Amino acid sequence: MEQVVFKDLGRIAYEEAWELQGRLHRELVEAKLWNRNPANPPRPRKHYLLFCEHPPVYTLGKSGKMDHLLLDEEGLREKGISFYKINRGGDITYHGPGQLVAYPIFDLDGFLPMYTGMCARWKKP
Repeated sequence: MEQVVFKDLGRIAYEEAWELQGRLHRELVEAKLWNRNPANPPRPRKHYLLFCEHPPVYTLGKSGKMDHLLLDEEGLREKGISFYKINRGGDITYHGPGQLVAYPIFDLDGFLPMYTGMCARWKKP
């Protein structure tokens, strides 16, 4: 059975949280690739659900447009707001103090049998 590690990161800079997510994702992918070789002893896959809040930050996703950001660099600096272009989908997003953010890092293949079983039970009359 797959296990999920829940981590409360508290208030953390966006860039630091981004780097942590990247590292945990790489570790999960490495374990998955390792486990594909039957000659290797199995490595456990660690799944994470990270909770945090960020100091004021705007992120611009792959499908976002710069003109959707209504502040220029000076305006961001005056208000103490960071800005990052990211490789995820979405447009412009604001995160700030008091807002709970959750970042799931799962290998969904590990959860597919559980999900399939739940769906089969839901379909029964």
